[in-house]
Amino acid sequence: MSFRNIHEHGTLLTKYLETRKSIFIDRLNWQICEADGMEFDQYDTPACQWIILHEFGEVFGGVRLLPSTAQCGVYSYMLRDAQRGILEGMPTDILFFEAPVKPTVWEASRFFVTDSVSASRRLLVQRELFHQMTVAAKRGGAKSILGIVPAVWARWSRRLGVYATPVGAKFSIDGTASQSVLFNIEN
Repeated sequence: MSFRNIHEHGTLLTKYLETRKSIFIDRLNWQICEADGMEFDQYDTPACQWIILHEFGEVFGGVRLLPSTAQCGVYSYMLRDAQRGILEGMPTDILFFEAPVKPTVWEASRFFVTDSVSASRRLLVQRELFHQMTVAAKRGGAKSILGIVPAVWARWSRRLGVYATPVGAKFSIDGTASQSVLFNIEN
């Protein structure tokens, strides 16, 4: 979903942002923006795309994609802005290299699967979410995706059958151990 086709999806974006609030603010206690029961930030712009998995009106997974070439005021994309020191609470040494600004590199953020997804369906939902994220990024010209993932990413990436390279040291944000990784999606 993008700003161009929001109108085709009724209240889905609202439900998605409400679900993000329940995950990142209510459950994980992240100190991030919210209004009217929704979580959003400076990266939810017309340059982004949202991948939202839903069934019968219930959101059960999502991720936000943003090309590394995006620009909105002083902001570009989360990892680059953290490295530039303009995101309070995020380390500036988040990447081992200078954050790229190339049409072939996109960023994924706010990846989640809700607790309402049963254990028997969880892996399937995670795989589908990652697949749809990859399809959308490739359609936009991406060959790789940067993202911040839980520090235990190696375990879940093996289960999903996806491969990533750590591209930053482990760090903690609001008590969540995380690490920056790069997914090669050319294949």
